Amino acid sequence: MTDTSSSVGYHDPSNTPPLGQAIPLGLQHVLAMFASNVTPSIIVAGAAGLAFGGPEQVYLIQMAMLFAGIATLFQTVGFGPVGARLPIMQGTSFAFVGVLAGVAATQGLGVALTACIIAGVIHFLLGSVIDKLRWLFPPLVTGLVILAIGLYLIPVAIKYAAGGAAKFQMEAESFGSLMHWTVALSVVIVALGLKFFTKGTLSNAAILVGLIVGYIVAYLSGMVSFGAVSKASWFTAIKPLPYGFEFSLGAVIAVTLVSIVSAIETVGDTSATTKAGAGREATDAEITGATYADGLGTAVAGVFGGLPNTSFSQNVGIVGMTGIMSRHVVTIGALVLILCGLVPKIGAIIASMPLPVLGGGVIVMFGMVAAAGLNVLSEINMNRRNMVIIAVALAAGLGLNLVPTAVQYLPGVVKTLATSAVAPTALVAIVLNLVLPEEV
Repeated sequence: MTDTSSSVGYHDPSNTPPLGQAIPLGLQHVLAMFASNVTPSIIVAGAAGLAFGGPEQVYLIQMAMLFAGIATLFQTVGFGPVGARLPIMQGTSFAFVGVLAGVAATQGLGVALTACIIAGVIHFLLGSVIDKLRWLFPPLVTGLVILAIGLYLIPVAIKYAAGGAAKFQMEAESFGSLMHWTVALSVVIVALGLKFFTKGTLSNAAILVGLIVGYIVAYLSGMVSFGAVSKASWFTAIKPLPYGFEFSLGAVIAVTLVSIVSAIETVGDTSATTKAGAGREATDAEITGATYADGLGTAVAGVFGGLPNTSFSQNVGIVGMTGIMSRHVVTIGALVLILCGLVPKIGAIIASMPLPVLGGGVIVMFGMVAAAGLNVLSEINMNRRNMVIIAVALAAGLGLNLVPTAVQYLPGVVKTLATSAVAPTALVAIVLNLVLPEEV
C-alpha cells in the first residue's frame, strides 16, 4: 500500500491535514487514551473513600479529561521553551496510581494532590537539565525503555479486551467471554483491514473506524448503556485546591520519585514519536520541551484536582500506525478532551464505550509501542555486550513487574518503583551501559 502520509509531507510536525482527515484522526487519539486517562482517577477516588458515581468522583474524572487536554496543548502548541511541538498526547499516568492511592487512603486527597503540585514543579525544573543528561539515554537505553513500556502495557490491552483491568471486572463471570472477544477482535480485524487494504482517510483513521464498528457490535449485543448520559450535567465548574493544601514530606518524595520515572518515559515516548512518525531522533529542544510540558501539566492539574499528567504511549502507537506526524491532529484531540472536561454529557457518551471495544484498539496500539522500541534497538550493534544489557535489563524490569511479591519487603515507594517495569529496566540499562566495556 502507498504511504499517503509521506506524499503530503505529514512527517513534518507542523503540516496540517485537511479538516476532513484531521478531525477523525484527532478523535482517534482521544478514543485511544480515554479509558486509561480516567481510570486512575476512579481508582484513587475509591481509595480515598469517595462514593462511586458520586459528585466528588465525577469531578475528579472531569478534571482528568480537562487537564489532559490542557497538558496536551502545552506539548503540541507550546509557549517559550515549554512543549515538544510534536504529536504527543498527555494524560493521567497509571505509574502514579499505587503511590497516590496509598497516600489518599491514609492521609487524604489534600495531601495527595499537594504532593502532585510540588512534584510537578520539580518535574518542570528537571526540564532545564534533561538535555545535559541525555547522554545517559543512548538508543540502547531509550529503545529498551520504549520496549518495556509496550510490553508492560500489552497485558492491560488483553485485560481490556477480555472485560476490564479492575479486580472486580477480572473476577466477573463474563471476563474473557466469547462475546467480549468477538467485540474486541472485530475492532482489530476492521482496523488492520482498513489500514492495509484501503488508502487515504479510511486507512489513516483505521483504528477509529475499528472502534466505531466495535461499538456498534457491542450495542447490538446489549453491552452499551446510556443511563449515565441522561444523568450527566451540561457544565462543570472547576475549583482551585478543592481539598486544600496539606504538605507531607513523605508523600512529596514518593510522588517526585515516580515523576522521575515519568520523565524517563517521556524521553522514550518523545524519541519513539519522532522515530515512528519522521524516521529521526528527537532533538534536545524537543526532549527539553516535552519534559517542561510534563511537569507544568502535572502541577497545574494538581491545583484543580487533577492527577499527574505524562505522555501517553498508546498514542505513539497511533503515530506509528498512521504515519501522520502532524501535531495539529493531536491539538484537535486536546480540544475535544477540554470540551469533554467542561461538558460532562459529552464525556459520558465517550465513557459509555465498553472496555472490550477499547481493548481491541489498544491491542494494536500497545503492540506498536513495543515495535517502536524494537525499531530503535535495531540500530545498535547486536554484539554480546549489548545483548547482555538487553537481556538483564528486560529480565529485571519485566520480571519484577510480573512477580511483585519478590520484592514485597522493600519500603512502599521503592517497591512501587521496582515493580513499575520501566524504572528497573532503565536503571539496569543505564548502569550496565556505563560499566560494561565496549567490545572491540
